[in-house]
Amino acid sequence: MKTSQAWQRLGISNLQHIMPAPRHRPPIKGPVWILALISLISVLLIGAYIYPPRGYSSCYVFSGVGCKSISEWLPPTPTREYSDAEIAARGVIRDILLTPPIQTKSPKIAFMFLTPGTLPFEKLWDKFFDGHEGRFSVYVHASRERPVHLSRYFVNRDIHSEKVVWGKISMVDAEKRLLGLAFQDPDNQHFVLLSDSCVPLHNFDYVYNYLMDTNVSFIDRFEDPGPHGSGRYSEHMLPEVDYKDFMKGAQWFTMKRQHAMIVLADSLYYTKFKLYCKPGMEGKNCYSDEHYLPTFFYMMDPGGIANWSVTHVDWSEGKWHPKAYRAQDVTYELLKNITSIDQSFHVTSDERKLVMEKDCLWNGMKRPCYLFARKFYPETLENLMHHFSNYTTI
Repeated sequence: MKTSQAWQRLGISNLQHIMPAPRHRPPIKGPVWILALISLISVLLIGAYIYPPRGYSSCYVFSGVGCKSISEWLPPTPTREYSDAEIAARGVIRDILLTPPIQTKSPKIAFMFLTPGTLPFEKLWDKFFDGHEGRFSVYVHASRERPVHLSRYFVNRDIHSEKVVWGKISMVDAEKRLLGLAFQDPDNQHFVLLSDSCVPLHNFDYVYNYLMDTNVSFIDRFEDPGPHGSGRYSEHMLPEVDYKDFMKGAQWFTMKRQHAMIVLADSLYYTKFKLYCKPGMEGKNCYSDEHYLPTFFYMMDPGGIANWSVTHVDWSEGKWHPKAYRAQDVTYELLKNITSIDQSFHVTSDERKLVMEKDCLWNGMKRPCYLFARKFYPETLENLMHHFSNYTTI
């Protein structure tokens, strides 16, 4: 009975098909070794899926959370005839994704700050970066006023910027501008987008290993059928962007180098969002920074993203903007609770208000979701500095 169940788990429901026939019949030897070979290969593939390789480069071979599955290496079967522009764009993107990243002697994380002006938490970030020179880069896009920097890690790290308007395509333009500048350094292997109200939740080593030792980008994506999700879609995006592919997600991402490259290379899909995803169009308020990257990666490399952001935001108040923390809110218990969250949550904007929960899986293992958090008022700096060395050691 136990043997029969074991074969059933391998997809063989009838043992009579592989057992020798009665003596008065000639034995059928040919199919036996073929079935045994298929069974062995199946066991190996199942094992590779359940216990994925942990190495950075080995993710290019077997499947697993954080690696690309074998089926995802195959080009998708088109449901319609692509235009010349789509054929060219998809061909470039495919080749970039199939090319292993260049290995450098000193891989770094690029920390990209998108801010209107001065960064109120430079002192905290200085403590976070201290002692890890050569393992990170800093880029600051200040769209309203030139920042006054207090940390040596931020001095002379300002890049050319343009005015950024919340909810408009200029937000995506600023993200791409930061990526473009950071991409010029070949040692930058992972890219993190942060706001002026973002703070680190863990020490540098924890963050570095979390991002560099897995092969996904932490880009948020979920399907929201409500008015603030798919309800923002415009048919003018056809044929390149279909309604079923229109996704939503948080703006704050971390991105591996291959993904940064395809974002910088894209103009076709970006233009669709620039023209047809903007506030007030067709009586809708579509915000490109919430839809462009989730939709783009869902179409181009769905298995290469985590579908959650490693930047924690509290939307429990149900307002247009997330909860903002005051000085009295910042306690050891608050920070400990945030760093212990190991499930990501999304809520649809339709009448059902459906809550979608998903384990945060890092290389197939359940782990805490968040490396950073927002939205903190400047007055919280001293409390954050006081608690940082305690809660960050998780």
